[in-house]
Amino acid sequence: MASGNFSHAKEGLFTGVGAVLMWWDSIAIALVLLLGVPHGGLDAAVARRVGWPAGVLPWLYFHVAYIGLALLVVGLWWWLPLLSLSLFLLISAIHFAASDLVGHQRQWLPWIAHAGLITVAVPVLQREAVEPLFALLVGGDAAALMQILTMVFPLWLLSLVGYCMVSYRQRSYRKPLSQLMALLLCALVLPPLVTFAVYFCLSHSPGHMRREWQQLKQQDRRRGIYELVSYTLLAWAAGGAVFWLLSGTPSALWLQITFIGLAALTVPHMLLVDWASNKREASGV
Repeated sequence: MASGNFSHAKEGLFTGVGAVLMWWDSIAIALVLLLGVPHGGLDAAVARRVGWPAGVLPWLYFHVAYIGLALLVVGLWWWLPLLSLSLFLLISAIHFAASDLVGHQRQWLPWIAHAGLITVAVPVLQREAVEPLFALLVGGDAAALMQILTMVFPLWLLSLVGYCMVSYRQRSYRKPLSQLMALLLCALVLPPLVTFAVYFCLSHSPGHMRREWQQLKQQDRRRGIYELVSYTLLAWAAGGAVFWLLSGTPSALWLQITFIGLAALTVPHMLLVDWASNKREASGV
């Protein structure tokens, strides 16, 4: 969808939004913003840990690159929203699996099962609730994306069955499998945004922050705290500024700001924690 078409689609983007976003959805979005967004606040510390040079100019280069990548994602979403949402689901699947199974061998069945829980199972199991949310994020019909996810869902179920068999043989997988099954139960009984908030705020974000904090050198922890607080406040301020500048139903705006913002921040975040950090560990440096 070209940018002009997307702008045209935005005219009807918020029509009837009250029937889409309920009060529990607003609470879920607020929790994601307040408790989930801060987990990327240690990215600068991660960059230093994986070898980013010290000094003023390298510090500036890092922030220019980080913000530049985020803005490119926002621009792509504005230009090709449906493709951007599809790519966001894909990279989120990879990122969530990497986070859920950190420290485990990279076996395909557990990885596919964890990767597809939030990105495939939740949308398919809660299709009637998720499809309107996707439509708000892409400014149009998201039926094609839902059809693809519906086709992938049986493969995800097979991976889950295989994962159970793997965990029977390898006890180390039983804890992450039990967490995945608990979240699957949430997906069956709770609204989709609430399920996402439970996972993102209670599992993904705390686990990530705990691991990154433990890997920080003692002398870098005080600076890391300052950065975490500063970057979180800046992210909230940026979201607030965008909300103030745009027009539309508040709940729909916050939905778009939250998930497009997450997509924008996930790309540089993944490059640091899922690529650069893992590459450095693999090299034994």
